[in-house]
Amino acid sequence: MIRKLTLKKEREHETNEASIAGNVMRDLIAHVTNDNLIGRKIKSGELRKKMVEPPWKCPDMFTMTTIEMEHFTMEWLELKENPNEQKVILQLHGGGYIGAMRNAYRMFAGLYNEVSKGMSVLTIDYRVAPENPYPAALEDAVSAYQWLLGQGWFAEDIIVAGDSAGGGLAMALCHYLKDHGMQLPCGIVAMSPWTDLMASGESYDTNYERDPLFGNTRDSLIYNKDYVGDHDPMDAYISPLYGDFRGFPPMLIQVGSYEMLLSDSVSVASKARHQGVKVRLSIYDGMFHIFQMAAKMLPESRKAWAEIGKFIDVLSND
Repeated sequence: MIRKLTLKKEREHETNEASIAGNVMRDLIAHVTNDNLIGRKIKSGELRKKMVEPPWKCPDMFTMTTIEMEHFTMEWLELKENPNEQKVILQLHGGGYIGAMRNAYRMFAGLYNEVSKGMSVLTIDYRVAPENPYPAALEDAVSAYQWLLGQGWFAEDIIVAGDSAGGGLAMALCHYLKDHGMQLPCGIVAMSPWTDLMASGESYDTNYERDPLFGNTRDSLIYNKDYVGDHDPMDAYISPLYGDFRGFPPMLIQVGSYEMLLSDSVSVASKARHQGVKVRLSIYDGMFHIFQMAAKMLPESRKAWAEIGKFIDVLSND
């Protein structure tokens, strides 16, 4: 059973009020999306067309290698000189299980490399719905993890990181590894993880009009059916909130207080903590879904990435 939580009790690591820049960016995003995404059902193809694709060019300091797997591709980002080989980061991108790899996640890979002091990043372009519903994304995540093991990395060398659906997929991956007797990674970084595709948390009601990037009523939530299909949405491999977290590695969970997925983070942090997992839950006041994508433009984003760097540093020195 999931204990019913009030959000106030779990706010252990809250930031102060949102910065002026943070408020302006949130309101600007809300203005742009208000007439086309919020509060109504739209098709996966329509959402894909509306996703903003920032320009990106691989910086000269990196080597980017594309790796072809049987059903998907992966991208290996590595410093040309003196890569940090203490650990490796496996990045699982977001996109509601319907959005494929984008330049934003290539930018994320560079940021993970920066805050980890030069660790290589493997980002997988896993299969997405509706063309490839569950369990395709999970199968691809498992394959990528096994590929790293086959390259000579040990499980204790691997940090799994993900945002939104990718954050939920990171936890689903660990549920799968645990259930199948495989060693788990040394840590999880989850930005606004989507952990409850039942949409049972209170923030689905309280924040859907406040979240400019993920705002939809529970009834009009567009993403889950394409991915879940006829499977049980309470399956831990789909909604990791409903799984058993005992034995999980340390987790850093970041979320904005204005997010529709706030309850997903609060509930999963509480459950994992009560099952003996080391969890840091950081709630950034006034922030929207995946505010970390603002990179160095917002004080909150800079603080979030610095926090990720400190978390990785702790994992590296354990």
